[in-house]
Amino acid sequence: MALRSSHRRTRLSATPDGPLNDAEAVSRPVAPFPVEHPHYHLRPDIPDAEHRVFIGPANFAGQGFAWARALERETVSTHATAFCLTLDGGFAFPSDYEVPAAPYRQNRRWQREQYGWVRQQFTHAVIEAGRPLFADLTRLDVFYEAHLLDQASLATSMLAHGTDIRNIDRHADTFTWSPYREVPEESRAIMRRNSSEYRRGLRGYAGPVLVSTPDLLDDAPYARWCPVTVDPSIWQPDLGQRSDHLVVAHVPSNGVVKGSRDADAAMDSVTKQTGVEYRRLEGVASASMPAVLQGADVYLDQFRLGSYGVAAVEAMASGCVVVGNVTDKVRRRVLDATGRELPIVQAEPLEIASVVAALVQSPEHLAEIALKSREFAVAVHGGRYSAGVFSQALQIPMRQEVRES
Repeated sequence: MALRSSHRRTRLSATPDGPLNDAEAVSRPVAPFPVEHPHYHLRPDIPDAEHRVFIGPANFAGQGFAWARALERETVSTHATAFCLTLDGGFAFPSDYEVPAAPYRQNRRWQREQYGWVRQQFTHAVIEAGRPLFADLTRLDVFYEAHLLDQASLATSMLAHGTDIRNIDRHADTFTWSPYREVPEESRAIMRRNSSEYRRGLRGYAGPVLVSTPDLLDDAPYARWCPVTVDPSIWQPDLGQRSDHLVVAHVPSNGVVKGSRDADAAMDSVTKQTGVEYRRLEGVASASMPAVLQGADVYLDQFRLGSYGVAAVEAMASGCVVVGNVTDKVRRRVLDATGRELPIVQAEPLEIASVVAALVQSPEHLAEIALKSREFAVAVHGGRYSAGVFSQALQIPMRQEVRES
């Protein structure tokens, strides 16, 4: 993924002592990616802002990049950089700097440069999903990394995304529709060990802890919810894309987790009874999703986690009515934190057909929910609310606070 056009690229030396010289044109490596390539050592120049925030290395669904832009837009004298690993197959999301997994794990020169670059160029670091910024240089220990960065006078924060912190056994025991009931025990053991170790480390971590979805507060009650963020100018309604009949879409990233089997069975019944068009898609590139959502009236999100995430927010921002399974506890948390009720229409797996059929019969109600959904997505997930959470966690003032002082 290309760097933002406003960035110059810098060639770094083999030691973490900073930029050596401006880079000449260097071709990009192609898969299968080698462990060493000149392009890996090109990093964006960092402007001389008062607050320089490094976010990585997950960038799940482009969230690191979205939060970086929100911080720059909403907080005082801030530049933010989102780092992640290169993805193949058209599913990559925007980032400011990325490398493949091979150099990240195996290239010690790159790891040392990365540590030196972050230590020297940034004032804050947000470490995502329990994944290390410097890989094997720090033996994959994010808490040791935080300690090193703290010694270098960087303020750090940990940000959890999902299975990195979720107690999957508790989830499976609590909810009959939990997807973790179907995960093979060998895989569950790995997930259990990793999340348990991460939670144990977080309890002893002195810095702020954030979670990207409100259900994760069950696993980290000491954390604060930092909502996922979308760009409302990209994810917006386009009535010209709508059909003359009602369209229900379902585009799962993971069919088992999303409850696609139940969604498909329900929509088979609904389409036969009502004539509604069901668009069941998979493998859609991220760049194509805005058009997919703009062409749908109803979006079936997930039915097995009890919460909501980026896909639901993108759909709401695009003017879709979202149907999903969100627990009462999560809905109360959203209301308490934002003062707004979550407009996702509730449906457990066995209720999908009846809920969608009822929506089909009430176009006025459908239009009302769609309007509320767009308003909610912009207000809660448009970036300012999340920037406010980061502002408190990282002690960076919001722009509005300065104007009012």
